[in-house]
Amino acid sequence: MKRPTTVLLTALAPVSWGTTYAVTTEFLPPDRPLFTALVRALPAGLLLLALTRVLPRGIWWAKAAVLGALNIGAFFPLLFVSAYRLPGGMAAVVGSAGPLFVVGLSALLLRERPAARTLVTGAVAALGVSLVVLKGAGALDAAGVLAAVAATASMAAGTVLTRRWGRPDGVGPLALTGWQLTAGGLLIAPVALLAEGAPPPLDGRAVGGYLYLALVNTAVAYWLWFRGIGRLGATRAGFLGPLSPLTAAVTGWAALGQALTPVQVLGMALAFAATAAGQLGSGTVYGRRTSYRKHPYSTARTCTSATSGSAKASASAGSKPSGSSTSRPPRMRPSAE
Repeated sequence: MKRPTTVLLTALAPVSWGTTYAVTTEFLPPDRPLFTALVRALPAGLLLLALTRVLPRGIWWAKAAVLGALNIGAFFPLLFVSAYRLPGGMAAVVGSAGPLFVVGLSALLLRERPAARTLVTGAVAALGVSLVVLKGAGALDAAGVLAAVAATASMAAGTVLTRRWGRPDGVGPLALTGWQLTAGGLLIAPVALLAEGAPPPLDGRAVGGYLYLALVNTAVAYWLWFRGIGRLGATRAGFLGPLSPLTAAVTGWAALGQALTPVQVLGMALAFAATAAGQLGSGTVYGRRTSYRKHPYSTARTCTSATSGSAKASASAGSKPSGSSTSRPPRMRPSAE
């Protein structure tokens, strides 16, 4: 698939996430952030597991648990805590620094040294989002700020590790998404039960809102996101993150009657420009992009059959058998593909 199409499909994930606030306030029961996080993650994960019928093997049980904790299990609750405790759009402002978190972690874990243009673009994106969502003054809650920073760092770490670890041979992004959503949902479940008690009564609007969050906003959106990370890289995918608070602002204006000031329109223009610039060029200099290594899902039988097939082809062409110096081992594909 050509890269512009991949960028557009990946961008649908943060755009979908930007509708979460409107759906939560208009359709869902109030003051149940952990229950909402649980309903978003666990049913979607179980559905994808049922569709793909693929479970982790070997080290991937641990990797799926780590990715699920970072991208879902820790991120969802921290995000809701920050949104409830911080005034205005401060949580979104902290979240808009996500591209810079991704750039820093990519340099640390992927050995990708960021170009100066990448750092400037990330700063402009954060500034643009700040102009859009940051409202009037108010006392900042320390716990809320820490939760917002931790949520942003958690998602950034999950994004980078998803790129670093790739996925096993024979496992598609849909199965990988199901592993992470299920693992994250299982982590949230006991916390939600202890903190909020039994689930609240649900009417038709709430059921519709939860179905949207679980299927479109989570199952489909996270599948597109993890797929995009593998094809675009962690840094480029991270620069699509500011589309989420921008979508939230546009949704509030179009659907909830919230006015947009000229300063907010300027901020949108800056953030959109920075997001587009983040998709241009490599954004890194002389860094290791992907690693070639054998996955736990690769079997000796596969390698043996490939080698024997190569030997038969060589023999039929009149060349030396596979044990000679002309034989080559089967080529491994990049782990992030």
